[in-house]
Amino acid sequence: MQYSIVTDLNRCVGCLGCMVACKAINSVPIGNYWLKVLRIGPNEKSDVDTYPNVDMYFLPVSCQHCAKPECVAVCPTGASQKIADGTVQIDKEKCIGCQFCVMACPYGVRYLNEQERVVEKCTLCEQRISAGELPQCVTQCGGRARFFGDLDKGIESFKTAPRGMIGKEVECTVGSYLKPFSESEVYCLPDVGNGPSYRYIMRKHIWRG
Repeated sequence: MQYSIVTDLNRCVGCLGCMVACKAINSVPIGNYWLKVLRIGPNEKSDVDTYPNVDMYFLPVSCQHCAKPECVAVCPTGASQKIADGTVQIDKEKCIGCQFCVMACPYGVRYLNEQERVVEKCTLCEQRISAGELPQCVTQCGGRARFFGDLDKGIESFKTAPRGMIGKEVECTVGSYLKPFSESEVYCLPDVGNGPSYRYIMRKHIWRG
């Protein structure tokens, strides 16, 4: 099992709703983020000489809950650990705030909570997914760009919040809801041997993740 999130970047409008939802439900301290939405571009298109001749998209970045997380490998106390559902979690009672994991993370998504003197990051809303619910960033995505599921079952099975009227909601999955995409249009952040689990679907843009 490898719980993960798939984001359709063609649907993401950069509203930052996922960032706000994450901070609110997880009480993330002011000045820190478990999820950031980056603006990639605008970059000039070399093969287009008429307007619009630029390429731009938004890229949500958080802990990638890697298959082989380096943050876990370097933790001297076992505070950082990969659990049975594939997510990477932090046992705050074991964390000594050494920040080895912060330095080891290739995506810069960990930080030291100065008040508690422990490292924090995205937990993939473990408190929600363990109860069969969706992560808050998925539930609150206004564009239905974010989907949650088990990577071992294929990204077509990933789910987002249902659509429709109350009592008549229709379940939305990557396979049933999104526009068609090819394998070459599925990306991940740079893999340096850690195996990031998150996937990004993007059509008709130049991947610069």
